[in-house]
Amino acid sequence: MKNVVITGSTRGLGLAMAREFLKAGCNVTISGSKPDSFNRAKEELKEFEKQLIFISCNVRAISDIKNLWIKSAERWGGIDVWINNAGQNCPREFMWDTEESYIDAVVDTNIKGVMYGSKVAVENMLKQGHGQVWNMEGLGSNDMIIEKTILYGTSKRALTYFTKSLAKELKDSPVKVGRLSPGMMLTEFITKSPTGEPSSVTEDNQFKKIFNILADKPEAVAKFFIPRILANTKQDAHLEWLTNVKSAQRFMMAPFKKRKLI
Repeated sequence: MKNVVITGSTRGLGLAMAREFLKAGCNVTISGSKPDSFNRAKEELKEFEKQLIFISCNVRAISDIKNLWIKSAERWGGIDVWINNAGQNCPREFMWDTEESYIDAVVDTNIKGVMYGSKVAVENMLKQGHGQVWNMEGLGSNDMIIEKTILYGTSKRALTYFTKSLAKELKDSPVKVGRLSPGMMLTEFITKSPTGEPSSVTEDNQFKKIFNILADKPEAVAKFFIPRILANTKQDAHLEWLTNVKSAQRFMMAPFKKRKLI
């Protein structure tokens, strides 16, 4: 039985991964920056009550991340898998039109938050003699540039470099570091703006066309990731859901197989 911590896991892919880990018999710590968001997650996962704890954590504060490790380790006796999943998007607009607060939020969450989470997890896993840290890639990780998303994309490109480099530094250690590439998913991260309003992307016909061809629900991605995470023994592992081959196949089948997610 593995002990798992997932940041940003009160909704979306984080919550879906938590469910799959729980179904596999793992103990899971769910965390998020808004304590009131735990209520919905608790209701959705109530059947796993004995395998689950909820800890408030804002990944922008390393003190919160240290507390997340301490309380999780106290409850479970150690941490086998730590997933840095918490992420921050920003309005879909040109960089020069974006408010400074969103630039700070993206950098502090997507870059510094992952660095903080990795630092705390690796430091403690080295002491306990084992463990795996997984960081979540996203748009921009593969150098793809899409206008009006470059702040988010830049943060994810930095994350990929950081994770691969960290794996190299840990090459001779019992702690493994890897990357998760979920592709495009139907979550509030896409459908809502940071303020909670409907996102402008849902009104973009070209985006909707591509999204409906390539995107998936987070439950499908989680079912792919979790058994592979639990079975992993490699350093610098890369689990990729939406491969180039799968993308090409979906575009080829698009005229014959209609998919409508938004």
